[in-house]
Order: sequence, then structure tokens, then C-alpha cells
Amino acid sequence: MAYRVAIVGATGAVGRELLKILAERKFPVSEVVALASPRSTGQQVSFGDDQVLKIRNLETYDFTGTDIALFSPGAAVSAIHAPRAAEQGCVVIDNTSQFRMEPGVPLVVPEVNPQALARFRKRNIIANPNCSTIQMVVALKPLHDLAKVKRVVVSTYQSVSGAGKEGMDELFMQTKGSFVNDFPTAEQFTKPIAFNVIPHIDKFMEDGATKEEWKMSVETRKILDPDIQVIATCVRVPVFIGHAEAIHVEFENPISVAQATAALKKAPGVSVFDKREDAGYITPLDAAGDDEVFISRLRKDPTVPHGLAFWCVSDNLRKGAALNAVQIAEELHRQGLLAKQPA
Repeated sequence: MAYRVAIVGATGAVGRELLKILAERKFPVSEVVALASPRSTGQQVSFGDDQVLKIRNLETYDFTGTDIALFSPGAAVSAIHAPRAAEQGCVVIDNTSQFRMEPGVPLVVPEVNPQALARFRKRNIIANPNCSTIQMVVALKPLHDLAKVKRVVVSTYQSVSGAGKEGMDELFMQTKGSFVNDFPTAEQFTKPIAFNVIPHIDKFMEDGATKEEWKMSVETRKILDPDIQVIATCVRVPVFIGHAEAIHVEFENPISVAQATAALKKAPGVSVFDKREDAGYITPLDAAGDDEVFISRLRKDPTVPHGLAFWCVSDNLRKGAALNAVQIAEELHRQGLLAKQPA
């Protein structure tokens, strides 16, 4: 048995990664449909080693008979077409911010809260969390189970691919231009990103936080525990792929570095690489193309009674977006929550 799967936003960075991961993980498909905006209709994208899919028009596509739609077209487009797909009987896994905090829409990281999927039929939509939230809660889950997380202070170092292909292109062009005295103006970011860091991702809110920082706080509470307090500072850095986070955690109960290390090593989706020597840690360049959430620099935080600090790195296009969406589909399949089509 297999499923008819639609990829919405198939020409984007995450859409292409979705196609790649579906094939890599051999998700049971009877057909894969690549969808995008009218201007992309007729273009081609690859699926697996030898299949080429022709882009179809999202605006005219009928989702009746499609089992799963993996959406990553931008929030405004998802707002229009995800409910339409859901009403036509298709299970929507949406990678945008549009539905994450809506009641009745599960916000899911399979390693953390797979039980939340039981509630998806109310809207037929499942939300994929923000990229920076995903890797953090994967790391926090085993520690929360062990000693109960009370408060998190996190600073992120987020790659330009979080802003899509256009963000990656801007970093490339600015870097190239700096060597030929032709430095392009900033368009995708508020200031030049090459050779710079920008403490601003998404819109500013009334309290001075950015929406990206707000997302990390409210999404962590929805996914992991409503009592956890989170303060984030989110920074865009001149790296193409891979998000890094410096995380300081205060716990309600005592926890040692050894206990935390043991729990993290057993946790699904986590890889501990912490040698306390030169190069004994993971960087975004190391993590690019891998599926794990990597933990390094684990140590005691002596500024609070029960505290730990650590460095957390993951590929934001894979675990931070496409991989998590495919894992949600796999979990739906495992739990028997999907209607099946004959292969």
C-alpha cells in the first residue's frame, strides 16, 4: 500500500529537500505531484535518482484523492490553499507559520510529542514548527523528562537558507561582490549579511522581541510544556546551511553533566559530540546534510541552582523543515492514521 503525495512549493529550497528526503527514506508513495505557483508551471524538479516531475499549477489543482500534502510555499499561500486541501480530504503537513498556534492544529516534532497527532482530524492540518524551535525541543525533551526544564535562555545563529533561496543568493552575491568592489545592496535582509551578523529575524513586536524569538517561546510551550519560560535572541549569520544555538537551561530538579550526557545519547534524533578539545564540537558546516541534532560543549551553568549550558546544531533545511515534515508523515503511517491507496 502506498500514498499519493503532493509537494506544495516544490521549486523552493525546502520543497526540493522534501522531494529528496521522501526518496531517500523510501516513503511509500504511489504518485508524487509537484505543485507551485502559476509562474513555475511546466518547470521540472527531480524526485529520486531517475524521476523528473513536471510542476503543476497549485491554484487549479484538485486535492481530492491526494492522501498527503507537504506544504512549504509561504504562509500567505498556505493560508489559502491548505484549508482547501484539507476540506478535499487531504492530510496537510504545513511547514509555514500560518497554523502553528491555532487551536485544533497539532504542532509536532515526532521525537518529542507524537501523541499530539491523535488530534489532527479536527482540522486535517498538522503544523511543522519553526526550524530553530525543532532542534531545541529535540535536545530539551530528554532533559525535561529527567529534571523538568524551568527556564531556557537561547541565542541562535541562523543560516541564510532559513530565508530561502533568495537569502542564499544574496549572501553569495555580496561575498563575491566584495572582492571585485561591487558590493550589492541588501534586499532580503535589513543590512548586508556577508561578513556580518544581523540580530533581527522576522518582524519586530511591541515588546521589542522579534517574531522569530516569540515563535521559539510559544512553540516550545505548545510542544513540550506550557510552564517552560523561554527568552531568545535570534541572529542571522553568513552561513549557507545549518542553525546553531547556545542554550542555557535552568531545571527544577538537580541534574549533572554526566546524567544529561547519558540521557541525550539515548534520545532519538540526537547525537552527542563533545570532546572538550580543539575541534571537539560540531559546527553548521559539519551538520549540513545530516539528520541529527548535534550536541556539544555540554557543561554546568553555575549561575543558577540547577543549570546546564550546551551548543546545539542542526541542518535547518532537513531536521529544521523537510525531514521533520516527512517524519510526521511516517508517524501518521506508523500509527495507522492515513487512508491508504493501492500502490
